[in-house]
Amino acid sequence: MAGGTPATVALTAAGIAFSEHAYHHDPANRDFGLEAATALGVDADQVFKTLLAEVDGRLVVGIVPVTGKLDLKALAAAVGGRKAAMADPALAERRTGYVVGGISPIGQKTRHETVLDETAELWDVVYVSGGRRGFDIGLAPADLVWVTGAVLADIATAR
Repeated sequence: MAGGTPATVALTAAGIAFSEHAYHHDPANRDFGLEAATALGVDADQVFKTLLAEVDGRLVVGIVPVTGKLDLKALAAAVGGRKAAMADPALAERRTGYVVGGISPIGQKTRHETVLDETAELWDVVYVSGGRRGFDIGLAPADLVWVTGAVLADIATAR
């Protein structure tokens, strides 16, 4: 893909193997993750969404399967915090450099504490946003942990 995104640039610079998956994004569809899973033809549990929450006044990235929801209490506990709430979408966009629905956990403008749901380890490859709507990248969960500095924890609940 011409020029790449901050996510692909960061992965390339780190020497991490990844695959690129562009697909048509329907602007009327707000369920970005399930749209990606369908377009990629992969199990929806293998596709992860990137969410930002405020934990005790600081932004924290939570990466969970698109089939689940972010457990805010578990996210706070995973980073030694007490209270968490979803971040304002405009703040998330400013701090990551990405638009909602295309926020990648990789190559964000500001590096944040990151927690990856432990179910990622069930897969050889997981898919996350590549930095824009209609573009995902596939990579090994261990590489995602390494490039983001994430910790693994049980932070997802059933949808």
